[in-house]
Amino acid sequence: MAKKQIKVGKVPVGGGAPVTVQSMTNTRTEDILATSEQALRLERAGCDIVRFAVPTMEAARAIGEIKKDLTMPVVADIHFDYRLALCAADAGADKIRINPGNIGDTDRVKAVVDKCREKGIPIRVGVNSGSLEKHILAKFGGPTPEALAESAMENVRLLNSLDFDDICISAKASDVITTVKTYRLLSQMTEYPLHIGVTEAGTEYRGVIKSAVGIGALLAEGIGDTIRVSLTAPPEREITAGIMILRAAGLRKGGVELISCPSCGRCRIDLIETAGRVEERLSGYAGNITVAVMGCAVNGPGEASRADYGIAGGDGEGVLFRKGKIVKKVSNSELVPELLRMIEEGN
Repeated sequence: MAKKQIKVGKVPVGGGAPVTVQSMTNTRTEDILATSEQALRLERAGCDIVRFAVPTMEAARAIGEIKKDLTMPVVADIHFDYRLALCAADAGADKIRINPGNIGDTDRVKAVVDKCREKGIPIRVGVNSGSLEKHILAKFGGPTPEALAESAMENVRLLNSLDFDDICISAKASDVITTVKTYRLLSQMTEYPLHIGVTEAGTEYRGVIKSAVGIGALLAEGIGDTIRVSLTAPPEREITAGIMILRAAGLRKGGVELISCPSCGRCRIDLIETAGRVEERLSGYAGNITVAVMGCAVNGPGEASRADYGIAGGDGEGVLFRKGKIVKKVSNSELVPELLRMIEEGN
């Protein structure tokens, strides 16, 4: 993780702080009611930082009203027009995301830097494989990891030359390997916090897999301070996926860790339906527990012995177990109700 820490509102990023999960609303930011409602849904889902598209002055000014309903910090996503960044900062944005290369000349970048310094808010330098500078592309022959890293650092150096140091960096590609290699390079080149993710990852199924591979590989190497899982799906799904990636990487505790076997010919219950029902019923559980839903005695208490609570189906009846020890036998139809009761009672 990055040595340097920034603050996005009250949320620390980098410097040993917990890795945060971000998403972006897909409503028109000018529509204050719709954007507020979606942002609140994201917040309830576990979003730590939310980003709004700011393509117009009306959208920039809306940030102040939308923030009134939120406790999580807000990032203004700015492209091309530096005046939008100035307005968003005045409206209360907690961070400004820009690609300095498409903002304009140095005087315009300086205006944004001066405003962020005045307001005490960080800048996220965001570059991606589709928006690299022409001289960078010519130098490296395309959007290679080296090109992405160089573009990011060139923009960071520009901000540094303007006496600005409150920076987070992202340099994403839609290709997983390019993304991973880029962030590996950046982690060696800078101590600024890194916002990691695979951009334009695709529809939910494909996107979650690509993001889990890319983000997970980086997190396993200690690279990354805040993440976004970019999906062509409702934004709340990005938060669910992001939290699950952090849990799988051992970086977030709390909630239910569900263990379930892939099923086979020994299974005597509808394991897919049963596991789905348990997952849904425990989706709001606040405790830190591991629950196993197993198809038969072979993969039951023994293989899932680390689970705090578990069930295993059988021929007509199954078993409930705790920490690998069978508690009692019940009919298969009662497995889920009895499991939920056991968890609720804590015994």
